[in-house]
Amino acid sequence: MKIVRTEDLRGTDREVVSPAGWTSVRWLLKSDGMGFSFHETTFPPGLEFDMWYKYHLEAVFCYKGEGTLVNRDTGEEHKIEPGTVYALDKHDKHTLKAKTEMKLVCAFNPPVTGREIHDEDGAYLPDTD
Repeated sequence: MKIVRTEDLRGTDREVVSPAGWTSVRWLLKSDGMGFSFHETTFPPGLEFDMWYKYHLEAVFCYKGEGTLVNRDTGEEHKIEPGTVYALDKHDKHTLKAKTEMKLVCAFNPPVTGREIHDEDGAYLPDTD
């Protein structure tokens, strides 16, 4: 059994502060052996960030804040607010736009290692270990 507390991860290598402005606390990573990774990501108000997880599937649950998710291939826009889940089940190119501070819980498959950074396409490279 694993018990993980967010406050215990602050200031460690499991708290990733992006130069773009978002912060991610990595509760579970590949090394935890669960078959997925599990994070809390905070987007500050006004941040717009392009992502495209070519090698990962991601499910996201919003529990605080409001924003818009844009499918960059179709132009479709979706309101994201507390109680909304979105699943990037087709490796969708997307932009998340935060209207207010957003708190999101994210699960990745395959799990991330914690060392990933977004490449020029907004993707995490696949783990080669």
